[in-house]
This record gives sequence, C-alpha cells and structure tokens, in this order.
Amino acid sequence: MKVKVISRSEDEFTRERSRDLQRVFRNYDPSLHPQEKAVEYVRALNAAKLNKIFAKPFIGAMDGHIDAISCMAKNSTHLKGIFSGSMDGDIRLWNIASRQTVCQFPGHNGAVRGLTVSTDGKVLVSCGNDCTIRLWSVPVASSIGSYTKPEKPMEPISVYVWKNAFRGVDHQWDGTIFATVGAQVDIWDQNRSEPISSFAWGSDTVVSVRFNPAHQSILGTSASDRSITLYDLRTSTPLKKIIMQTRTNALSWNPREPMNFTAANEDCNCYSYDMRKLEEAKCVHQDHVSAVMDIDYSPTGREFVTGSYDRTVRIFQYNAGHSREIYHTKRMQRVFCVKFTCDASYVLSGSDDTNVRLWKANASEQLGVLLPRERKKQEYQDAVVDRYKYLPEIKRIVRHRHLPKPVYKASALRRTITDAEKRREDRRKAHSAPGSVVTVPLRKRKIVASVE
Repeated sequence: MKVKVISRSEDEFTRERSRDLQRVFRNYDPSLHPQEKAVEYVRALNAAKLNKIFAKPFIGAMDGHIDAISCMAKNSTHLKGIFSGSMDGDIRLWNIASRQTVCQFPGHNGAVRGLTVSTDGKVLVSCGNDCTIRLWSVPVASSIGSYTKPEKPMEPISVYVWKNAFRGVDHQWDGTIFATVGAQVDIWDQNRSEPISSFAWGSDTVVSVRFNPAHQSILGTSASDRSITLYDLRTSTPLKKIIMQTRTNALSWNPREPMNFTAANEDCNCYSYDMRKLEEAKCVHQDHVSAVMDIDYSPTGREFVTGSYDRTVRIFQYNAGHSREIYHTKRMQRVFCVKFTCDASYVLSGSDDTNVRLWKANASEQLGVLLPRERKKQEYQDAVVDRYKYLPEIKRIVRHRHLPKPVYKASALRRTITDAEKRREDRRKAHSAPGSVVTVPLRKRKIVASVE
C-alpha cells in the first residue's frame, strides 16, 4: 500500500504580524480549474470597465502666458523642466511637478517660433520673427530635482541677428551645432555669430527642422511648397526630397528606430516614412479632422503624440493606423505644440488659449507610489485585457471614446466622403476594361513626386 504524506512547516503559515497576508498555496493544474477561461474573461471585462471609470487624464494647466503658445522644448537632463514660447515673445521655464513658472527669458520682440535645448542641458536656443537667435543659460536644478528662482532677470549669453525671420530651430543630439529654418536652412555653431553653412532647395519657406537622433549629420525639414527634404551636413547638397499633396507642418524621428520618421500633415493625417525608401509611407495614421500642427515621439519609440487644429490631442501607436487615446477639454483651443516628457509618463500640450496643459500618457494610470501588490494586480489586469481584447464586448469598451460634438460630426462627414470615393472607385473599376483602372494605395497616393 502506497501512502502519500503531506509535510508542511508551521513557520511557513504563521503570520509575523496581524496585518500580514495569509499564505495560500495554489495548484495550477488545468484539470482542477475547468472554468478558468470564463473566470479570466469576466476579470478582463471588469478590468476594462474599471479602466474607463478611472480614466482621468487631465492633471492641470500651467497658466501665465498672455498670448498663444507657439513652441515648446524639453530638457533631456532634467525631467521636471519644460520651456514654452508664446506669440508675444515671452519664454518661460516651468516646473512640471509644481506647475509653476521658474523664470522668464525676456528679449524677443515678436513671436517665438522655435526653442531647443543643447545636449548637456546648459544652453537654451530661441529664435523668432524678429530675425534674432538668442542663446540663454539654463538655471541649474538642485540635487533633489527642484529649481531655484534666479534673483536677477535672465540675460542672453549671445544674440545673433540675421537677415530673415526664423520658423524653427533644432539642436544636434550630441554636439554644439544647431540648425534654423526660414528662407533657407542655416547651420550654426554656438560659438560663431554667423552660419557655418546654408542649404536651399527651392524658394519657399522652410517651416520645421529635426536632427536625426542616431546620425548627427542628417536632418529633415518640411517646407511650404509641400516638400519633405533630407540633408546631410557632410555634403554640400541635399540628399532627397518628396513633394506631397498638402503641406507638412512638423516631423519627428523615432528615437528607437532612427531610420524612420513621422510627418504631421495638413490633410488631417500623419505619415510614417523610412528615410531609405521615401517612395511610399510605411503607415498612415488617421483620426484627426483638421490639420495636424505638431508631433513628438515618446522616448520609448513605441508611440507618439499629435496636436491638431481641431482642438484635440491624440496618442498613436507607432505602427497603428488609428489613435489609442484622444484628449480634449471644453476650454482648450487650437493645439499648436505637443511634447512627451523624458520619462514617457506625461504629455504636454500648448494651445491658442495661452495655457500649457499636462496630461497622463496612460489615462487610467494611478498617480503616486504603488505598493508591490497593487503593481502586480495592475499588471495582471492589463495582461488579461490584452489577452481578450479581440472579443466583441471588451473590444467595444476599450475602443470607445467620448468625442466633442464638432469632432464627432466632422469625423462622420469625413467617413461619408471617404466611403463615397471608395464606392465611386469600385464602380469605375467594375465598368472599365480589366487592368485599365489601377488602384493606388493611400500610402502612395499622397506623394506627388520624389526628387533625388
């Protein structure tokens, strides 16, 4: 006769304190849990509903500017600092934790069009409509991460006057070189008062510029002639240019896949490209109902945030055609600039109503320090929702977003127009000779020409 004996130590089941949890042993044998999938489905359904209940993404607004916010810049060496520039020439450094102004940088006589911070976080570069570039010394944060307000008004380190207005500026990810755009692309060194080189391809105004995060000498620009151009500082000529049907307002490189960038376009869409193959877009991101004004990638490279003229902020997965999140308030007006924070936890937006707003990147995320048990529970709930996200009921709950009435009506109208165009194309193809009507995919349709 075979006898099985269970032997357990009493110490393993004795609580040291009255508040300790009782230790429980679980047998994960599937034969003992015939209803496991049904139980998990109910848990996923409840978790999806709870995420909707606790989805409160708006944290607060930073008020202080007296005109529309035109540009923003983040300091890669300090998580709590964000710079903002307005249309009246005012530049401010904000402490995100306290949502208060640390200091102001007075000096510009017109709209501030571009802000960028050097790699070491010590120099702020600003440019604007007054044809000047100003270099500022950034206040040093203390060891605990807070700024101390300077006793004297901030004065620029250097002021460079040029012959035309500027529309944007960006600093190299590593080095002392920065680029400005306006009538042409100018490459500057922090220690020189004149450009070290200039690029011009066409006579139209260049509206945005971004350096590649991996290749220091490569930068991308967009211009008012609907073009997107790549430049290499090692050569005296531009690399490649594509011309689209509508203008690109801004572009941003993926920091984790630096050969890819995404362009924010006037036709309400964003287009992701591989710089090695610009003949077609890798992905078309659509959901906005008005021009997309700005775009910024998360440091993780897995998602990006966009701000639009339709008064909404959207977050997209880097390879998804539709947004996973939409943020809006009743008071927020046209969004001109957006930024991810350096820890990918928050999103900042600057709009026409003079406010810089702070949002959570994950709408239902709990703020503050989580206990280990709370963190494990949240990870488990996210895992079961992800496992059953394709089932109809959970899919409906996860996808649902409340839209403002103007955005809802405009999106319905755009959907009607798109469906009508598709029906017209299908009928034209059905009543034509086979092969005479070729359907061009949307990824190629918006590109008018590609110039080497």
